[in-house]
Amino acid sequence: MYQNPILYADYSDPDVIRVGEDYYMVASSFTYLPGVPLLHSKDLVHWEIINYCVPSLPFKKYDRPSHGSGTWAPSIRYHEGTFYVFVPLPDEGIFVARSEDPYGEFQLNCIQEAKGWIDPCPFWDEDGKAYMVFAYARSRCGIKHRLAMVEIDPQCRKLLGEPKVIFDGEQMGPTTEGPKMYKYEGWYYILMPSGGVATGWQSALRSKQVWGPYEYKIVMHQGNTEVNGPHQGGWVTGVDGRHWFVHFQDVIELGRITHLQPMCFNEGWPFIGSEQNGDGIGEPVKEWHLPAEGQPCYEIAQSDDFKGEKLGLQWQWQANPKEVYYSLKGDGGLRLNCLSNDTRDNLLWYAPNALTQIPQHRALSVVTKIRLQGEKEGDMAAVGMIGHRYAYLGLQKTEEGNQLVLYSGVVTNKEYEGEAEETVEAVCPYDQDTVYLRMELFPNKVYRFAWSSDGIRFTDIGGNQPLFRATWTGAKLCLWSANKNNVISEGYGEYEFVHIEDRSRSQENL
Repeated sequence: MYQNPILYADYSDPDVIRVGEDYYMVASSFTYLPGVPLLHSKDLVHWEIINYCVPSLPFKKYDRPSHGSGTWAPSIRYHEGTFYVFVPLPDEGIFVARSEDPYGEFQLNCIQEAKGWIDPCPFWDEDGKAYMVFAYARSRCGIKHRLAMVEIDPQCRKLLGEPKVIFDGEQMGPTTEGPKMYKYEGWYYILMPSGGVATGWQSALRSKQVWGPYEYKIVMHQGNTEVNGPHQGGWVTGVDGRHWFVHFQDVIELGRITHLQPMCFNEGWPFIGSEQNGDGIGEPVKEWHLPAEGQPCYEIAQSDDFKGEKLGLQWQWQANPKEVYYSLKGDGGLRLNCLSNDTRDNLLWYAPNALTQIPQHRALSVVTKIRLQGEKEGDMAAVGMIGHRYAYLGLQKTEEGNQLVLYSGVVTNKEYEGEAEETVEAVCPYDQDTVYLRMELFPNKVYRFAWSSDGIRFTDIGGNQPLFRATWTGAKLCLWSANKNNVISEGYGEYEFVHIEDRSRSQENL
């Protein structure tokens, strides 16, 4: 048996395919880059990150954090030997990332410039024609309840014609988005989330004709379960012919975590989950039979000693990656340069060079060993948590010498660069250049910091910090070096390692 969620981590808006005996999944990234992680599994339950589909975005805007923008809900398909990942940028248009090798480099092209087109999914029909179904973002174009479809060239380079609305849910009221298109036993199906992220449900459309008209049905809802808003994901058929549906659940502070549901067909309609109330609508399962037994139990990497020539795939920047941000020693250790931010006060929310990671557990401990090499006042190396309220603890060079400084921040305007302000919560003199910093996250949605000179005896600094989500994402762990005085510096923070430990089970009753 497996237990839901299969990933207690913010891989939001998942889509999934099978190629041979391998499963591949993609997810949203928003402002965090490289973007659109590509995950791999042999059993749909245990996953590893193998690549990113969007190394960087070709717009100067994304050289700085663009919270709430960036790469939204993608879709993945495999067609005639090529992996296609359709990626929406809500302000710029629909892009296609393609590669013949899922472990190789993806090439990016724009299939259509547009504002407010989101959640695209390609579909190749049996007659050789190709289509793209997509939704609209109310925040960009004022529409939230329509799906449109347009014919595209089979190589996914351009549109062939104008989009046509194939579903309009305005009279029904709910948000309609995230469409995924399939064909099965003579029916065209579009699976789509309805009703909004936190409280919505999973719907389906079906038709015998590609352009419709389409019938509508709710195929999964929360029912009597604790899984709120169970929707937005992808349908995949296993090697043995059984059907599965991967979707998210919004847990707010830690984002949208991943569930796996059994799926079948009942009277020509998808049925997802299990029936609890006799209403013919599926509800999410807590556990179910493994899709495949005896397969590798992959895990997503978390801890890092930074050995090698490249950063581990668990890391993303808060904007387009740049070589000036960091260097690796090869035999172990990461240097993050103390850069200044010449356009804003040097705050974490605005920092493109913040190195982030998605938390993989609802309770965890993060310990890192830092050596600060800086000659300029304001040089700092820190560990923290990014969200609409955030905090970080850093070793900082000040006029009085090295100090441990705990900062907290509040974001008041959550879109794009947004607006943020920071305050100093605690200061502790520290006359050395090397320190162990610890951040602990607890199940009651708070975290706190501590420091140590030997890595054994830790001293708390400041109080509990409330955990908050970021814009369209869950909270992110981060490492960050900067010059807080906004002066040009050649200083850097050297991170010998980052050790992350799952504390969920040990703290279940706290």
